[in-house]
This record gives sequence, structure tokens and C-alpha cells, in this order.
Amino acid sequence: MSRALFIIDVQNDFTEGGALGVEGGTAVAAGITELLERAASDYDHVFASRDWHDAVGDNGGHFALDGATPDYVVTWPVHCVAETEGAAYHPSLDTSPVTVHVTKGQGVPAYSIFEGTTDAGETVSAALESLGVTDIDVVGIATDYCVLASARDALDAGRRVRVFRDLVAGVAPESSAKALADLADAGAVITESR
Repeated sequence: MSRALFIIDVQNDFTEGGALGVEGGTAVAAGITELLERAASDYDHVFASRDWHDAVGDNGGHFALDGATPDYVVTWPVHCVAETEGAAYHPSLDTSPVTVHVTKGQGVPAYSIFEGTTDAGETVSAALESLGVTDIDVVGIATDYCVLASARDALDAGRRVRVFRDLVAGVAPESSAKALADLADAGAVITESR
């Protein structure tokens, strides 16, 4: 049995001042760093995902381009373009404990960490299997999109999942509360990081 931490999309474009910044994103970044300083020994592996979109094209309809208004459901403003400052991890997140970096969304919409690949080119599912991960704690951004999708996929993959509600930040309060309730109904434990 081994436990992993999933840090979902704690990137500049998803924190205050970014292209799709959410309220509380910077505090989440700092809080995850504090968690890893306090409880690093709780985790055998630390995964961190990043949106890593192509600079050219609409990334499979994910970006609203050419003056189109994003609907914030299927289409979004341009964000987290690979190799840009917006795609970088937030500076308040200490990534030195990260053992597995995951990029997702290269040319296509992607919400779940399971849609990405590791720096070694593995799927997240394959990496979890090879590392023997049975339990996953989930933190990051955004509660109602990528955190939700990642935690749901972890449950679907047969893992025991906890989501730390004090270390997630969402797009909207109502949809974030619904996301956590839906995850609890699906079998995740919604708890605090302490």
C-alpha cells in the first residue's frame, strides 16, 4: 500500500491575476507547500499536473479564439500555453517534493490528471500501477473542474481518495460545493489537511 498526493493545476493562469484566476488560488499554493513541509513523510509519491496547451489553434475547441466569447463551460480564454509564464507552477508552490510531473491538454481539452502523461511518457494510470499507489489525496485548482475530474477518475480507478477542502479553490462557490458533495457521494472522503 502506498499513498500519493495529487496536486492539480496550481499554475499562474489559475491563480489571482491569471487568465482564469480563481479566488484563493495563491493561498492554496502556499497551503500545499506548508502541507508538504509538515507531512511529506505521509506520501510515497507526489504527482503534480499542469495544463500545457498548444500555442497554435484552439486546442480541440477548448480556446475561444478570434474574438469569440468563451462560455466558461466548453470554451475558455487562452490559458496555460506551454512554456509561458501562465503555464508555470505558482511561485508559492514548492515543487521540490514532486516526484511525478504530468502535463495534459496538448492540443485537446483535458481536465483530469488521468488525461495527461508523465515526463517519462507514461499514462497516470500506468504510473500509479507501477508505483503500487492505493490511496490518493487530492488538492489544487479548480475544485469544480480539474479537481473534480481527477478525484472522480481516481475513484473510478479503484483508489481510496481523500480531498482536502482547505487546499482546493474553485471557479464558483455553488459548483464547488456541488463538486465536493458529488465526490463524497461517489465514495471520496472530504476532509481537512490537518
